[in-house]
Amino acid sequence: MTLASLADELASGRLTSRALIEQCLERAEGSRHQGNVAFISIDADRVRADADAADEARRQGRAASPFTGIPVSIKDLFDVEGEVTTAGSRIFAGNPPAAADAAPVARLRAAGFIPFGRANMTEFAFSGLGMNAHYGDPASPWQRDVGRVSGGSSSGGAVSVAEGIVPLTLGTDTGGSCRIPAACCGITGYKPTASRVPQDGTVPLSKSLDSIGPLANSVACCASAFAVLAGERAKELQARPVSGLKLGVLRNFVLDGMDSVVSEAFENALQKLSAAGAEFADVTFTPIDRLPEINVRGGLATAEAFQFHAQFIKDREAQYDQRVASRIRRAEAQQEGEYEHLLQERARMIGQAVEAFAPYDAIVMPTIPVVPPRFADCAEDADYIRNNFLLLRNPSVGNWLDRCGISLPMTPHGEAPAGFMLMGKAGEDEALFGIAAGVEDVLRSAMGR
Repeated sequence: MTLASLADELASGRLTSRALIEQCLERAEGSRHQGNVAFISIDADRVRADADAADEARRQGRAASPFTGIPVSIKDLFDVEGEVTTAGSRIFAGNPPAAADAAPVARLRAAGFIPFGRANMTEFAFSGLGMNAHYGDPASPWQRDVGRVSGGSSSGGAVSVAEGIVPLTLGTDTGGSCRIPAACCGITGYKPTASRVPQDGTVPLSKSLDSIGPLANSVACCASAFAVLAGERAKELQARPVSGLKLGVLRNFVLDGMDSVVSEAFENALQKLSAAGAEFADVTFTPIDRLPEINVRGGLATAEAFQFHAQFIKDREAQYDQRVASRIRRAEAQQEGEYEHLLQERARMIGQAVEAFAPYDAIVMPTIPVVPPRFADCAEDADYIRNNFLLLRNPSVGNWLDRCGISLPMTPHGEAPAGFMLMGKAGEDEALFGIAAGVEDVLRSAMGR
């Protein structure tokens, strides 16, 4: 399902929003799909009523946009009026319902989208694996019988799109939480420049690093959703021709520890794009080699998460997933002045990146260096920590450098999923969408998608 195809079906009258919603509910409730773990809750009566209202608006010529009546799953980090926001935690499960929609949800609703269910996620968005000790572990659609992570923290939303329950999900991205699940589930995930989408009404993880973005089935879907989220008029996406694109291939830090599947898929993607006329240059940006050292006591995300969670952990730590609580508590080891130093380090590196990456239209790398790990390989704490670092490592570079980024599938449906990530310039989201659409055309043609 793409937004454009559904909009066309709805506009023509071949499909009603109510019929679409019934299809989505049937999939969410059926045993062939993972609705039981992809969603924390779905208010079926409410989404049916919203669908009927959307159909009536169309009949009266009052459709808010071409997307009126299309469902979007909402990560349970965003307030939805009249519903409890749990942030994937038992800590907030007893909170009163939200009095108003979060700003991104309000913009989607104003464009006619129907909020469809509260998508599962890593507790408080603090892991790249997507597992949730309270509400269940959504699995990658690949090798479901084996059981592999769907990526986090926007895990339930990614699964809801990948399994065809809904065509779009609203996620957040602090260190890759839109792009990692996209890579693990074989879909497209977008991290905007952080300042482009307002965060009011969203449970924060890291005020410096948080971004809000969509996951969907194509670049065009993400571009349309982003325009709505950014409060801008959606324009028809024009794919930029790949021929003549100047793409920098980041060769340090992000290629360490690649498995053979991702390595082969990435090099094959580069070859296909080169054959289509893209111009590549190897890029070494040595400042990012220091990121593990900079983040040795948790870094900015941990420091800022602790500012939000300190009292909750003091009063109710036993109710946390202990793997999440232990990551947050790493901030207690940070030294006086370390937080301010981290902000300075980041500002310095952002400036260095602006200069180093200036010659290129985009920087490319694998979204994550491995295929989705098995749940069994994350059972022990040491393995959980190792795999979590591996999945977060590459996409978190974009958050640290305050850049926009997108993950595209680079393997065929049914095969081990792997993501091809493009990192654009801060504030130039629309330019990155054009580049990504051209790259998507080449990769899809090569894969027969």
